[in-house]
Amino acid sequence: MPARDAVIVDAVRTPVGKKKGSLADWHAADLSAHVLRSLVDRTGIDPAVVDDVIWGCVQQVGMQFFNVGRLAVLAAGWPESVPATTIDRQCGSSQQSVHFAAAGLISGQYDVAVAGGVEMMNSVPLGAGAADGKYGLPGGPLMTARYDGGGFSQGIGAEMMVEKWGFDRARLDEFSAGSHAKLAAATDSGALAGQITPVGDFAVDEGLRRGTSVETLAALRPSFKEGGTIHAGNASQISDGSAALLMTTSEKAAELGLTPIARVHTAVLAGDDPVMMLGAPIPATSKALAKSGLSIEDIGVFEVNEAFAPVPLAWLAETGADEARLNPNGGAIAIGHPLGASGARLMTTLVHHMKDNQVRYGLQTMCEGGGLANATVLELL
Repeated sequence: MPARDAVIVDAVRTPVGKKKGSLADWHAADLSAHVLRSLVDRTGIDPAVVDDVIWGCVQQVGMQFFNVGRLAVLAAGWPESVPATTIDRQCGSSQQSVHFAAAGLISGQYDVAVAGGVEMMNSVPLGAGAADGKYGLPGGPLMTARYDGGGFSQGIGAEMMVEKWGFDRARLDEFSAGSHAKLAAATDSGALAGQITPVGDFAVDEGLRRGTSVETLAALRPSFKEGGTIHAGNASQISDGSAALLMTTSEKAAELGLTPIARVHTAVLAGDDPVMMLGAPIPATSKALAKSGLSIEDIGVFEVNEAFAPVPLAWLAETGADEARLNPNGGAIAIGHPLGASGARLMTTLVHHMKDNQVRYGLQTMCEGGGLANATVLELL
């Protein structure tokens, strides 16, 4: 039999809503359904041919409980025969959705799949899934004993990165201001229009703060540590959003009359220190390059999630990548970080940037709770 591959036919996302913003009153299943319907509208595909919908979501409680991926399929009006599952790899959940879809396609378990995710952080706040009392907190005695009582904090992890790599606050704030400037330029030029499905009259990412500068950020107080460097302006925002990618094989795409944009070239995972928590994109990138046979110079664009400014800065320091190729349309510091949707949001932005600028190879990686990271290399077709 001919070798099978995994290709991305289309990718779409909502604009990202800010804290108490335009998406705050939406239900997670309905917003997810919106991007699913958009995929059908954009490609003309019959949803009945979809073998599985793999949906990322981190806080699977409240409106995001009970397999929100399946609820999204039903809310979208898709046939009841279309299955779905919801997965959690923390902030990388919907990047992992892409990995699982690609694995299913290459192995022959799927012919057509949708990968994506959702997070409504206004309605289901970060930490909402940490039950207390009768059912206990996440972890348990064995893990907390191993890590001196547990109490893992991403904010403290970010401060640990600052200390390890020797960044000062001015460098963090300079990078953060640059994220807003890049998003403003991409928004004004229309570079993002092809990837965004408007939600009513809401059509642009509303986390953008025009005119952000090192000077304006200097007025913000540290959030996690007295005398620290991490604050609301150099960290990702509380956000709502959803994103989805239609994936198939080259052979099936031809059969369905679809034109692939990019191929999933390489997909890897890495684990690292769960206390510092945020450094795993560095070994994940090393694994992706080694497995792909590519060098860092071969990659024309990088999407590294801006959970906190020291994450992409440490990644730059260790990989030697060209900063001009990093997050060219802005990152989560400006756009926002709707946890379970962010992997698919970054992938959507990456795919469209590669297509619009004829970039052959792109790499995406993101830090994840527990000291994890996904890394994906895409190849333009």
